[in-house]
Amino acid sequence: MLTIFGRQVLTGAKVLLVFTLLLGLAYPLAMVLFAKAMPAQDSSIRNSAGEVVGSSHIAQPMSGDRWFFPRPSAGDYDGLASGASNLATTNPELVAMIENRRAKIAVRENADPASIPADALTSSASGLDPDISPEYARLQVIRVARETGLSQKEVESMVEANTHQPLLGFIGEPRVNVVTLNNDLANSGAADRSSGEH
Repeated sequence: MLTIFGRQVLTGAKVLLVFTLLLGLAYPLAMVLFAKAMPAQDSSIRNSAGEVVGSSHIAQPMSGDRWFFPRPSAGDYDGLASGASNLATTNPELVAMIENRRAKIAVRENADPASIPADALTSSASGLDPDISPEYARLQVIRVARETGLSQKEVESMVEANTHQPLLGFIGEPRVNVVTLNNDLANSGAADRSSGEH
C-alpha cells in the first residue's frame, strides 16, 4: 500500500516539476523573447509638434467636412462605454438610425444612397473601431479634397498610405485607419487652410 502511494506521490512530483519548468519558466521566457524580437507597437498618434493626440487603435469623433469620418459609435467614441447597441437587425429603432445615416451621408458626399457601404451606416461591436472600408474612404475623397484645397490625387495617396491589407493576404479585409489618415491631413496643414467646420 505504501509502495503504491509512494509511486503515485513520486509521479505527481515529477509531473509538477515538468509543468512548472514548462509553464512557469520556459513559456514566459519564450513570450519575453518573442516580444523583444517584435518591432515596437506604439499606437500613439502625434501631431506635427510631437504631442500625443490620440491612439491609432481608438476611433475619434470628427466634425467638419474637411475630415474623413469614422464608423458610427453606439457609445459616442467613449472608451468607458465601449460596446454595441445590441439592437437586433429587425429593430425599428436601428432600421430608422441606419436610414437616417444613409440619407445624411448621401447628401454630405453627393452620392447615391444605394452606394453607401455598410460600415458607414453601422457601428462596430466595440463602437471604437478606427478602421473603415476602402470603399467608404474613397466615397469621402472628393469632399475632403474640396474642403482642404488638396488635389484629389493627394488625398487618394493619403488614403492609400493608410490602407492595410489582410493579414497574410487572406485573414480579414482591406481597411483604412481613419485616425492615422486624419492625422496625416492635420499634419499636412491643409485642414488648417480650409474653410473650417460646417
